[in-house]
Amino acid sequence: MSVPLVSAYAPGRVELLGNHTDYNEGVVLGAAIDRGITVSGEKRDDDRIAISSDAMGRVEIEARALSPLTEHRWANYVVGVTSELRALGISLGGFTIQISGNLPAGCGLSSSAALEIASALFLLKLHHHTLPRLEIAKACQRAEHHFVGVKSGLLDQVTSLFGRENHAVFFDCRTEEVRIVPFPEDLALVIAESGKKRELASGAYNLRREETASAARALHVRALRDATPQQLNQLPDLLRRRAAHIVGENARVWRALDLLAAGDGVGFGALLNESHESSRNNFENSTAELDQLVATAKQIPGVLGARLTGGGFGGATLTLCEAERAQAIAVELASRYAGVAGFNPRVLVSKIADGAA
Repeated sequence: MSVPLVSAYAPGRVELLGNHTDYNEGVVLGAAIDRGITVSGEKRDDDRIAISSDAMGRVEIEARALSPLTEHRWANYVVGVTSELRALGISLGGFTIQISGNLPAGCGLSSSAALEIASALFLLKLHHHTLPRLEIAKACQRAEHHFVGVKSGLLDQVTSLFGRENHAVFFDCRTEEVRIVPFPEDLALVIAESGKKRELASGAYNLRREETASAARALHVRALRDATPQQLNQLPDLLRRRAAHIVGENARVWRALDLLAAGDGVGFGALLNESHESSRNNFENSTAELDQLVATAKQIPGVLGARLTGGGFGGATLTLCEAERAQAIAVELASRYAGVAGFNPRVLVSKIADGAA
């Protein structure tokens, strides 16, 4: 009688608002999407870990002493999660794990966090352990810090874990409050791939984290969450612009909660437009491709707002639109962008989906 495989699934996420606010102890608004990562596998009798990916190949390592891989770096997400779960006192032996899914990597939809979360749930289930969901998110975040080199906040992991169909996820990164927020039925999300891949570990993301921390220190506040717009003129120009983005994003998230509750899609879309302009001018984490996609989307009837989504520096954009026109808008956006960029983008109407399982 064959041993049944253990499997786990985690969705990607779209960042609605709250760009780079998570590691500044701010507030964020995201949503799980209907694309994700599935992992499956089983225990091994020996003390080895075998990691296979449909897209990236296969790597096998000793399970005893885990450290970041210099080759096959894509496997560091699994290796890092394994190490962090062990650090919590969870005994994990050898195992095989197969990675598959329909979530494109490098597009700002958090394929990394989806892989981390799916791997953590797989390992916990495989070894009959449980952890509170927020502790799982934090363990996966530490894995990304220690094994991948990206000093990410918790937005991606929390959204992937706590997502609910037709609901946004609000997360207060200081109080750790998670709130599920109904999303208006007459609104839809269109996600468009810019054609410029992201590589956050290359340094730009970590540099923004250092810059915002420097701004907080200069203002003598614990984090930029505590800064007011009036204080920002005390800062030199670069740090003032970085801090203005974070302060403005926090305000936009709080405003968005009221607008979503009122079903005000026009007002919510205007916040997305403001967010992208701030990313472009203040945080400088947009690109020419992302700016072109946003500008193109805003010209199409039925579009209420558009912005980059995720860390920036490439990746994808999010377009908010009237639900009844979503498919037509997706087709038109792809066609118009291809005409000016010479690149046929992947554009999809994304449903807001349930979280990891």
